[in-house]
Amino acid sequence: MGKWRPEGSDSNGMNTWRAGCGGSRTSGSEGGPEKPTNGNVDRALRSDPYTEHPTANGKAYLAVVLDAFSRRVVGWSIADHMRSELVVDALQMAIWRRRPPPGQTIAHSDHGSTYTSWAFGRRLRGNGLLGSMGSIGDCFDNSVAESFFGTLQLELLDEHHWESRQQLAQAIFEWIEAWYNPRRRHSYCQMLSPVDYEAAHAA
Repeated sequence: MGKWRPEGSDSNGMNTWRAGCGGSRTSGSEGGPEKPTNGNVDRALRSDPYTEHPTANGKAYLAVVLDAFSRRVVGWSIADHMRSELVVDALQMAIWRRRPPPGQTIAHSDHGSTYTSWAFGRRLRGNGLLGSMGSIGDCFDNSVAESFFGTLQLELLDEHHWESRQQLAQAIFEWIEAWYNPRRRHSYCQMLSPVDYEAAHAA
């Protein structure tokens, strides 16, 4: 996938992922570091929180990994629980897709139990990712994920009554992979979709 030189990377080329934890489904501002202006940027990942939504046969939980540069969802996992496997599976999908160079990526998270779990930490270390924790009570720490889940809630989750977890999981899959990533325009991406924004900066 080429070099990773994300927003907020230091002079040594250190990349930043963000991992968060929470159940909020409200939209928030897109805070965080300013976007670089030199155009010489590839992709930075941030692993963000999970959310939950009810169906007729119980709640479904979704965890995602967002690319900090393009806001693309590069990893996601859906389950009927919010144990550590939920976020570990989302992280693993992102690792498979992005192949981060060992020792060059920081996985930043809050203090949620799934992100402080042994399983999550082991997956970070096993793939050469460097763990980091956000400050306690920082309302801006997960603003990128808040914005994503707010969009998901508005455009999909609240639009239908879901009869089963399987029905909701299929709808989320289609929304992410067939709509949000390749087609939905994003203000942060200069009104391009995440996929198109990455393509525009691939050179």
